[in-house]
Amino acid sequence: MASIYLHIPFCKQACHYCNFHFATSLHYKDELVSAMLKEITLQKDFLKSEKVETIYFGGGTPSLLMIEDLLVLLKKIFTEFDVAETTEITLESNPDDITEEKLLQWKTIGINRLSIGVQSFFEEDLKWMNRAHSALQAKTSLQMAKKHFDNITIDLIYGLPDLTNEKWKHNVETALNLNIPHLSCYALTVEPKTPLDKMIKLNKSKDVNPDKQSEQFLLLMQWLQDAGYEHYEISNFAKNNCTTDKHSWRSQHNSAYWQGKKYLGLGPSAHSFNGYERQWNCANNSTYIASITDDKIPAEIELLTKTQQTNEYIMTSLRTIEGLKFENIEFSESLSKEILIKKSERFINSGLMLFGNETLILTREGKLLADGIAADLFFD
Repeated sequence: MASIYLHIPFCKQACHYCNFHFATSLHYKDELVSAMLKEITLQKDFLKSEKVETIYFGGGTPSLLMIEDLLVLLKKIFTEFDVAETTEITLESNPDDITEEKLLQWKTIGINRLSIGVQSFFEEDLKWMNRAHSALQAKTSLQMAKKHFDNITIDLIYGLPDLTNEKWKHNVETALNLNIPHLSCYALTVEPKTPLDKMIKLNKSKDVNPDKQSEQFLLLMQWLQDAGYEHYEISNFAKNNCTTDKHSWRSQHNSAYWQGKKYLGLGPSAHSFNGYERQWNCANNSTYIASITDDKIPAEIELLTKTQQTNEYIMTSLRTIEGLKFENIEFSESLSKEILIKKSERFINSGLMLFGNETLILTREGKLLADGIAADLFFD
């Protein structure tokens, strides 16, 4: 199995917390789409003939593209790669871009999963984040989307400085009442050099409270467990009562990342992984376009050592419900099972981790410290 990710680096406006690569002008949109079409051809051998089972339009805001742009990119992928008939094709979209006409068009060209960036159902929080949509658009867009798509996920953010537990519960309950089958919930992170980072340093905004974020994450886990959702990855929850396939509401694309499968990233700032090396394109639209025009992929490449590959598996696997399985690690004298078990003991003894059947799994409290625990288990 392999995946393809397309980074569409355009947004209507900049969210205060965002540090992804994007531009707020569509001036070079046509040139960029043409460059991405050419990159698809230049990169056609990257996945070594593996069947593509997920395609993901991310960004930025891919829903800003015309239907013709999306269609020509999809056609090119289907021409150059071996794409499975049951491929999951996801489009990230913002509530303010969603109309009945667009929903029908997306479905017609093969989009079968929508990822909608709601973030909050409160007007004041959306304005604080500098989101382009309103609270009303957040609800109405989901009601429209549900008429045409079964497979829908939404993003919600918790841990905002003024987000009370009551407001957080309202956001989650609104999603549940709308019967959204998948939720991706993230703690607000203050990334360096973002507008939010600058506002906090200038005392124009409150800083986040880590204790409050932990409390809201624990509440989230309990609420969604009670609602019958499977917490299959740290930030992701899927309704687990689908009649066709118990895992069908999981994100197959993101699951491929966590399982260490191959993926090709197309577009400026996109990352790729082929099993033993990573590469990432430059995060500059004009440089990307110029380089691709000259038949050069503007990417840096990093060859991963066995130790780095093992550490990446530790990091990603501990985020999942399946946990870290010893059978998936190629142990050696320097990467020994005994060392890993020894490092794990203090987390097991403190109730942050469970160990059984040669598998390490984080407890609910352990999930609060997932990245730190994984880093402590890394091999030197």
